[in-house]
Amino acid sequence: MPIFKYQEEVDHYETIYNEYNRILNDEIGINVPPCGFASFVSDKGNIVSFDVQEKLPSESFGNKVIHTLNGKDVTTFFTTVLRQLRRVWDFNKENASLEIGIDGQISNWAIRDFDPNSPHIGPQTQLYYVDTSTPFIRKNGEEQLDPELFLRSAPSFLRWLIRWLFLEDVMTRYYDFHLVVVDLIANFYKEQRPDLIPGLIQAANEFFADEAKSLDIAPITPKEIRSYYRQDALIWTLFLALRRLDRFIHKRILHKPYVYILPGKIKR
Repeated sequence: MPIFKYQEEVDHYETIYNEYNRILNDEIGINVPPCGFASFVSDKGNIVSFDVQEKLPSESFGNKVIHTLNGKDVTTFFTTVLRQLRRVWDFNKENASLEIGIDGQISNWAIRDFDPNSPHIGPQTQLYYVDTSTPFIRKNGEEQLDPELFLRSAPSFLRWLIRWLFLEDVMTRYYDFHLVVVDLIANFYKEQRPDLIPGLIQAANEFFADEAKSLDIAPITPKEIRSYYRQDALIWTLFLALRRLDRFIHKRILHKPYVYILPGKIKR
């Protein structure tokens, strides 16, 4: 979620957030859990905002599921995700003035009614998509959410560099079906299942050539996946390290509060 300074920004975000969830669920046909939005002003004057979403069982999330399903079922799960993603680009193709983006990483999907005692996935399995906190909506080519909001959590001494080198790429990759699937497959390195990647590349290319033929998606290569993951891992590792440095400067040198919550160590 972006960082807000003004109530007008909060109100605008809430509108876009609700619209994004509605379009995904009602118009595109991607199930999202029941959700809402809440915000308040703290006693220190900061605006605190929350995306609220129905809690799902942790074992039903994709990053857990790929460690419990057998290889064949993981491929079925992956193909099911591809079919969900295709709905987005079918929708975009049919709507000239409205375009939706989506982050398809495996951890953003959960299996509905998943039974961890009997893990299985089949043709009738339904999914939930949970990562709606960044509502990627373009109207007449214009991003509805101000990308500058995402820079507020970055160290002030890095914002110009991130804006120059990375911001446009990060905000546009989720509107490209090919890149979304590259990101999805490359994420299996981070999730400690690189053994699955060759089969997933094959499944993705077969899907592009068959079920998504009308979208004319270029095939994916193993080299592309490796290169993408190395670059992405380097960028985010460096970015997190610099955010920790920024936190140290705020708390230990400037003696100012650091209002952002940073993730712990990420295994890659």
